[in-house]
Amino acid sequence: MNVMDMFSLKGKIALLTGGAGLYGRQILEALTEAGAAVYIASRNIEVLEKVVLDHRNKGNKVTAIKMDQGDEKSILSACQEIMGKSGRIDILINNAVARPMKKGWEDSAEAFDESMHINATGLFIITRAVGKIMEKQRYGSIINIGSMMGMVGVENHNYDGTNMHGWYPDYFFHKGGMINFTRFCASYFGRFNVRVNCVSPGGLQTPQHDPVFVKNYSRRTQLGRMANDTDLKGVIVFLASDASAYITGANIPVDGGYTAK
Repeated sequence: MNVMDMFSLKGKIALLTGGAGLYGRQILEALTEAGAAVYIASRNIEVLEKVVLDHRNKGNKVTAIKMDQGDEKSILSACQEIMGKSGRIDILINNAVARPMKKGWEDSAEAFDESMHINATGLFIITRAVGKIMEKQRYGSIINIGSMMGMVGVENHNYDGTNMHGWYPDYFFHKGGMINFTRFCASYFGRFNVRVNCVSPGGLQTPQHDPVFVKNYSRRTQLGRMANDTDLKGVIVFLASDASAYITGANIPVDGGYTAK
């Protein structure tokens, strides 16, 4: 097979959770540009439909489905809907994340529980549900979207001179756990020719970021900048495609060298 053909996702069916967010939009672009038909899933179907309309105007195959990652019945129903329409799921991108701990370290136990229920239990349920489908297919690629914050502690000096902080224990707990959950799933699903890998992005710069934070953070990276709205596209297509057919259980930091220091 020609090496460029190995990166093609033509004929593949992908499920992307959280397809309307900052990471989700560029992941969706990557999948569709590589030729995949993509189902994007979220609780907010209205927002998803706007994303779908934009992609359909470009000729891309994108479908919105309603799915609440905090509700097992909703997850199973979404999987059944996709199977009813397409008959298979070749790619799962676990990208959705809830951030209920608005007060960070000082927030309530209930807020922490809510975060774990959606971000940890929900991740387990959807991975198991789609994994069972892939088991029968004897083929599939699962990609967990982690964070470099799951690999390191808080660098508090990134927030010097700003009103921001990084004291969000649930996020660090979840993203750190996701990396080893990836290894567990890779071990479990490997016998079925289903691969499971994790991508740990660095901070994605937005217009809303305090310029002081951007400067502080960028100084901590090897490349001297925060991530942009295309930096995840290449690694997603690589891990979703047959170009990475012998890679599973890996965690790939896409962080400009932040965790290499």
